[in-house]
Amino acid sequence: MFFSARYQRLVFTFLMSVYMVFIMTCVITLVNTGFTEGFALRWFKAFIVAWPVAFVLILIGAPRLQTLAGKLIKQA
Repeated sequence: MFFSARYQRLVFTFLMSVYMVFIMTCVITLVNTGFTEGFALRWFKAFIVAWPVAFVLILIGAPRLQTLAGKLIKQA
Protein backbone atom coordinates (compact mmCIF):
# COMPACT_ATOMS: atom_id res chain seq x y z
CA MET A 1 0.00 0.00 0.00
CA PHE A 2 1.41 3.36 -1.01
CA PHE A 3 -0.99 5.72 0.76
CA SER A 4 -2.79 5.74 4.07
CA ALA A 5 -6.51 4.94 3.89
CA ARG A 6 -7.24 8.51 4.94
CA TYR A 7 -6.13 9.64 1.46
CA GLN A 8 -8.47 7.30 -0.42
CA ARG A 9 -10.83 10.07 -1.52
CA LEU A 10 -7.99 12.22 -2.89
CA VAL A 11 -6.32 9.29 -4.65
CA PHE A 12 -9.64 8.23 -6.18
CA THR A 13 -10.36 11.81 -7.26
CA PHE A 14 -6.92 12.14 -8.83
CA LEU A 15 -7.16 8.84 -10.73
CA MET A 16 -10.74 9.38 -11.89
CA SER A 17 -10.05 12.92 -13.08
CA VAL A 18 -6.90 11.93 -14.99
CA TYR A 19 -8.69 8.94 -16.57
CA MET A 20 -11.77 10.91 -17.66
CA VAL A 21 -9.95 14.04 -18.83
CA PHE A 22 -7.31 12.04 -20.72
CA ILE A 23 -9.96 10.23 -22.75
CA MET A 24 -12.45 13.08 -23.16
CA THR A 25 -9.90 15.68 -24.26
CA CYS A 26 -8.48 13.21 -26.77
CA VAL A 27 -11.88 12.44 -28.26
CA ILE A 28 -13.04 16.06 -28.35
CA THR A 29 -9.75 17.32 -29.79
CA LEU A 30 -9.83 14.56 -32.41
CA VAL A 31 -13.44 15.34 -33.39
CA ASN A 32 -12.86 19.10 -33.52
CA THR A 33 -9.48 19.26 -35.27
CA GLY A 34 -8.77 15.79 -36.64
CA PHE A 35 -5.54 13.85 -36.30
CA THR A 36 -3.40 16.44 -38.02
CA GLU A 37 -0.04 18.03 -37.34
CA GLY A 38 0.08 19.47 -33.84
CA PHE A 39 -2.59 17.12 -32.49
CA ALA A 40 -0.54 16.08 -29.45
CA LEU A 41 0.13 19.69 -28.44
CA ARG A 42 -3.54 20.67 -28.83
CA TRP A 43 -4.55 17.60 -26.82
CA PHE A 44 -2.02 18.39 -24.09
CA LYS A 45 -3.21 22.01 -23.83
CA ALA A 46 -6.82 20.83 -23.53
CA PHE A 47 -5.79 18.32 -20.86
CA ILE A 48 -3.91 20.94 -18.82
CA VAL A 49 -6.93 23.26 -18.85
CA ALA A 50 -9.55 20.58 -18.16
CA TRP A 51 -7.81 18.47 -15.51
CA PRO A 52 -7.91 20.91 -12.57
CA VAL A 53 -11.59 21.63 -13.29
CA ALA A 54 -12.41 17.92 -13.35
CA PHE A 55 -10.43 17.28 -10.17
CA VAL A 56 -12.34 19.91 -8.21
CA LEU A 57 -15.70 18.87 -9.64
CA ILE A 58 -15.14 15.22 -8.73
CA LEU A 59 -13.76 16.10 -5.30
CA ILE A 60 -16.82 18.19 -4.49
CA GLY A 61 -19.48 16.39 -6.51
CA ALA A 62 -18.72 12.68 -6.14
CA PRO A 63 -19.93 12.28 -2.53
CA ARG A 64 -23.14 14.18 -3.27
CA LEU A 65 -23.76 12.21 -6.45
CA GLN A 66 -23.14 8.92 -4.65
CA THR A 67 -25.75 9.95 -2.08
CA LEU A 68 -28.21 10.91 -4.82
CA ALA A 69 -27.59 7.65 -6.69
CA GLY A 70 -28.28 5.73 -3.48
CA LYS A 71 -31.61 7.52 -3.13
CA LEU A 72 -32.55 6.80 -6.76
CA ILE A 73 -31.83 3.09 -6.52
CA LYS A 74 -34.80 0.98 -5.56
CA GLN A 75 -34.00 -0.85 -2.37
CA ALA A 76 -34.78 -4.58 -2.58
